[in-house]
Amino acid sequence: MEFEKSLKRLEEIVDKLEKGELPLEESLKLFEEGMKLLAELKKYLSSAEVKIQKLIKDSEGRIKTDEYTEISGGVEEED
Repeated sequence: MEFEKSLKRLEEIVDKLEKGELPLEESLKLFEEGMKLLAELKKYLSSAEVKIQKLIKDSEGRIKTDEYTEISGGVEEED
């Protein structure tokens, strides 16, 4: 399943569970599905992080990182 679709499905599950209107058995099934999706999403993000780190290595092979701060919904580099 694509990342965005998985994330959207996880959000739907969380919304349904937060309402507390489902029978216990259905809640447990949704919880189990949500936990599986969460594991898949974490794995995907970890993989993406490794790819990004490979892309930002400096000429000496060290990972180059910059500090960023979020400003009014955007991302701006700190000095």
